[in-house]
Amino acid sequence: MKEKRPTKRIVSIDALRGFDMFWISSGESLFIALFTFLGTPFFIKLAEQFDHPAWTGFRFYDIIFPLFLFIMGVVMPVSVTRRLEKGDSRKQLYLHIFRRTLLLFLLGLIYNGLFNFDFINQRYTGVLQRFAFCYLVASLIIMNFRLKGQIIWSICITLGYWLFLLLVPAPGFTAYDLTPEGNIAGYIDRMFLPGSFCCYNYGDNEGILTMMPAVVNVLLGALAGNWLLGVLSEKEKIKKLGITGGLLIAGSLIWSLVLPVNKYLWTGSYTLLTGGISFLLLLVFFWIIDVKGWQRWAFPFIVIGLNPITIYVAQGIFDFGIIANIFIHGFKNSFGSFEPVLTQLSIVSVKWLFLYFLYRQKIFLKV
Repeated sequence: MKEKRPTKRIVSIDALRGFDMFWISSGESLFIALFTFLGTPFFIKLAEQFDHPAWTGFRFYDIIFPLFLFIMGVVMPVSVTRRLEKGDSRKQLYLHIFRRTLLLFLLGLIYNGLFNFDFINQRYTGVLQRFAFCYLVASLIIMNFRLKGQIIWSICITLGYWLFLLLVPAPGFTAYDLTPEGNIAGYIDRMFLPGSFCCYNYGDNEGILTMMPAVVNVLLGALAGNWLLGVLSEKEKIKKLGITGGLLIAGSLIWSLVLPVNKYLWTGSYTLLTGGISFLLLLVFFWIIDVKGWQRWAFPFIVIGLNPITIYVAQGIFDFGIIANIFIHGFKNSFGSFEPVLTQLSIVSVKWLFLYFLYRQKIFLKV
């Protein structure tokens, strides 16, 4: 008889998702303002961690996007596999996957200004578009391959992308040119991707070719989810998460000697590094919240984590600073150099209160 998965909700997943979205929801601006206000060389250096490096390298803010992809993968053993285990129609599940993919992609276009109707300068890729693509490909892999097959897919995608960078040159450049102007991923974007680019001049930060290695972050999350949401003991779950995270980070450090960590190109070393860090963050949150039972501190993150797409889209089409300014405009200037910190704290608070209202009303956007 097949063992059933535990039905108890893993609260740490929602909390970690909320922790991740906090930084996207102006958390990084708040801490940049705070560290700038403190002004010592140490804090000024620390503020740099909340922005991406110019090209190669790794900072704290580089974990935010792949961590969300990882968490997306963590819940897939429930959202995909469990539906199949209950006997749901595969046709219905495929339709659900394609519908969600199209909706995420459409929200991404709206976030990027679709209703400006400036199709020449429209940015057609982006964060939500990458979510959509990664969700689609990872879901199809998880539906049709067991855990071993998913691992093989992850290895093949990661190594295949590296070999493509290694062997295929952009016209006018040598193979394995990983400079902004000479990399093959940027060339493919310039040839086949219409509209404007972000966030470098020679290609898009969420471009065409770099979509595939990002799928691996979702599949790594699915691996963690199979353990975390499975029948293993808490001790075994922590052991597997910790060992895997450590091995991925070690592999990244070794690989980075010949393949630099680069978010713009989503290199294999970047995939392993962010995957390893994601495993360890999940371990920490799981141990503190679900094993030790210390949950109260995480409530603000849980509120955010239950409506992540809502706040991401809402802040892209509405300026929450307008509401924040209503409450602080009469006295904020009296705070002198602390005023930027107060402003950012007010914006973060307004966004959280908006999500808290949705939480109390049990309104959750599920796309």
